[in-house]
Amino acid sequence: MDFLPLRTLPSAPRQQSTTTPHSRHFHSFRHPLFIKHPSSITHIHFCPTKPHRYAVSSSTRVLIYAPKTGKVVKTISRFKDTARGGEFRRDGKLVVAGGDDGVVQVFDVNSRAVLRTMKEHNQPVRVTHFSPHLPQVLSASDDTTVKLWDLSTQECLTTLTSHSDYVRSAIYHPTNPSLVLSSSYDSTIRLHDVRLPPESSNTITMRHGGAPVEDVLAFPSGDVAVSVGGPILRVWDMTMAGRCVRALSNHQKTVTCVTFDGTKGRVLAGGLDTMVKVYDVEEWKVVHTMRYPAPILSLAVSPDDTHIAAGMTDGTLSVRRRDPKASELLASGEDAKSTAIVRGAYEYFADMEAIFGTGHLKAKKKDLAPVVGPADEFRVESRRQKRLRDFDKFLKGFKYSAALDAGLKKSVKPTTTFALIQELIHRDALRIALSGRDDVTLEPILTFLARHVVDPRFGEMASEVAGVIIDIYTPILGQSPTLDEMMGKLQNRIERELGFQRELMKLRGALDMTLAQAAMSRGVEIV
Repeated sequence: MDFLPLRTLPSAPRQQSTTTPHSRHFHSFRHPLFIKHPSSITHIHFCPTKPHRYAVSSSTRVLIYAPKTGKVVKTISRFKDTARGGEFRRDGKLVVAGGDDGVVQVFDVNSRAVLRTMKEHNQPVRVTHFSPHLPQVLSASDDTTVKLWDLSTQECLTTLTSHSDYVRSAIYHPTNPSLVLSSSYDSTIRLHDVRLPPESSNTITMRHGGAPVEDVLAFPSGDVAVSVGGPILRVWDMTMAGRCVRALSNHQKTVTCVTFDGTKGRVLAGGLDTMVKVYDVEEWKVVHTMRYPAPILSLAVSPDDTHIAAGMTDGTLSVRRRDPKASELLASGEDAKSTAIVRGAYEYFADMEAIFGTGHLKAKKKDLAPVVGPADEFRVESRRQKRLRDFDKFLKGFKYSAALDAGLKKSVKPTTTFALIQELIHRDALRIALSGRDDVTLEPILTFLARHVVDPRFGEMASEVAGVIIDIYTPILGQSPTLDEMMGKLQNRIERELGFQRELMKLRGALDMTLAQAAMSRGVEIV
């Protein structure tokens, strides 16, 4: 029969925690990194492919950072004026960026060479995106236009002119390559069908409510969109011609940016009030708030949900990171396996080695047991043996004195130690565990008892242990100064507690008399 490990005693009752799974998740981002730049950080974008480097647009450069080290690995500085909107293509090999000179440029990440240059905008280009569907680039400018470019020929395919003020956000529809969603300082969000000529009524217009719209976000299904402008976040149902289904006002100042977390189950919104609010997309309630040292202009979360990057008006880049859980590593391994069908086996095993390390690819035979299912299946299952704690090992071997010593270590919680003492009492082995000791081996026990004898949870057991020690070692009292001193400390602690209890009884009597007199006086007044 297997040995059952010791069960700890229940600790003191705790107040019900107010933390939620959402807040626990964001509290796990515990490694903040602050990087100072000479100018505001206007845009941050994580590469969709591993290792998920991120591009930071600031001043006249686009800086590419390594997520593990937080160091700059590439600097793209081919800009005559302020660089804006630097983003990776989905394969991570190209970067597109606009600038205050109105030029859109495409760069090779490795060589940093300019591959494409597109110059039809006549005011700053604030937004650039690669199409997720076609070899195209989208750009949006302060000249109130949105342009689509052919990446191979550098020609402008379409110019959307329905906005009447600065266009500060534009994105491709996640599932339909013919639709573009844009937002502007004219307080509107517009859904464009680029298959129709610009002069036709090819747009659905949504009004944000009078405030300039700073950013727009579309859910992966394309059925729901989110816009931010002023202190308001609005949620739009795209299947119902852009009907507003939510209007949330949780910020004190203008909301400047909005993004998904890595799971697409939460929306993060950053604003000039230095706050990032996290919304649960099921109920659209704020489930967590993060405070930053300066107003926030840009925000991004890595695809693997391990990094949160925020860019601020004073040039500070804040990167918070967390260590992924084992289940997340396994999930990413499954994703790599699925991708291997397309990319080939070499990349799959390279990814697995990067995730788990080389040693994990070499399974030890003693840890693996084959489990046979149907004829066409074969699965390998790992068996992990439960590890016993030190005092459980000694209990299993009936070494009661050594078990008590192991339970008195500082790393062991008091509830666990008293659970061990209770087990010794049930086994009628407490006297055995306490016998045959000298003043050196008795000192940790007496120190522990003096510390916890007045704790109402453990007082009864502590008194029983102290009684057994006195019964065993009374003949040698007076022979060891150390033992006498520890017994004196235990006695003083008990006497102080008894004095305190007597004072409480006096106070209780005085309160009873005062309350009785008050009740009597109320009765006289009624008569």
